Amino acid sequence: MELVNHTMVTHFILLGIPNTDGLQTILFFTFLAFYLCTLLGNMLILSAIFGDPRLHTPMYFFLCNLSIVDLGFSSVSIPKLLASLWAKNRTISVGGCMAQVFFYHFLGSTECLLCTVMAYDRYVAICHPLRYLLIMNRRVCSLLAAGTWITSCFHATILTSLTFTLPYCGSNVVDYFFCDIFPVAKLACADTYIIETVTFTNTGVVPTTCFLLILLSYVRIVYSVVKMNSAEGRRKAASTCTSHLVVVMLFFGPCALVYTQPELSTVMVTAVQLFGYVATPMLNPVIYTLRNKEVKAALRKLRGGLMPAR
Repeated sequence: MELVNHTMVTHFILLGIPNTDGLQTILFFTFLAFYLCTLLGNMLILSAIFGDPRLHTPMYFFLCNLSIVDLGFSSVSIPKLLASLWAKNRTISVGGCMAQVFFYHFLGSTECLLCTVMAYDRYVAICHPLRYLLIMNRRVCSLLAAGTWITSCFHATILTSLTFTLPYCGSNVVDYFFCDIFPVAKLACADTYIIETVTFTNTGVVPTTCFLLILLSYVRIVYSVVKMNSAEGRRKAASTCTSHLVVVMLFFGPCALVYTQPELSTVMVTAVQLFGYVATPMLNPVIYTLRNKEVKAALRKLRGGLMPAR
């Protein structure tokens, strides 16, 4: 076999957001504001739920899991992106790149599965209200939550392992603002057919299956709501489902654009993914807070507890 003299890659260089020369300062403070709001909003949601016994129910248990996912998801690439915008430090180690790939797919898959579990929770609450607490007991909720995290970890481990068992011995410039499978795999000195096939299959099958299950749940929910005799019951059911539906659309909308429209320009794909990274984790707690009297009451109680006595 012919031996080719290549230097093994020890780090990668992230090119950043395309077509943003001269806008680094504005983007830095914009992303920093979004990131801080994300951290504050999700930490408030977690504090309110943990601090109010009335919110120790399956619905809010899964909302806690979603807030943890949002905290992690926004932290996968935003801190590194802020560093590259402010200090022009675009270098990332192979280990750091591997961590970004793993946690991006780990937390993205977890959120996808959580949205599905939350849809099932709403289905049981509205279609089987008398058996809700029996069906969604603590053990079942724990198993469902653990299943989403374990399955997602397995999913991300496979994708990350396949990506970084490839040899990297040429260019180390990643044409993107964070390490994802396709921008990194393009730099490999080997055939990438297997990793591309597995990635397309996994990132296509998992979200599609979850979306169809969510759709099926809401078909049953709508049917049950239409049959309700009580206007107050219909209003309450619609209120609890609207927040979840908005979160589902915010998650699946960008995924559908990126993975079903391959002809989209790099600028458009970057804008869509930045929205998913920066805006969605911040909007999720806002959506659940604005339309939920129980969460707002818990936040008022939390604020009252933090205020010094006069």
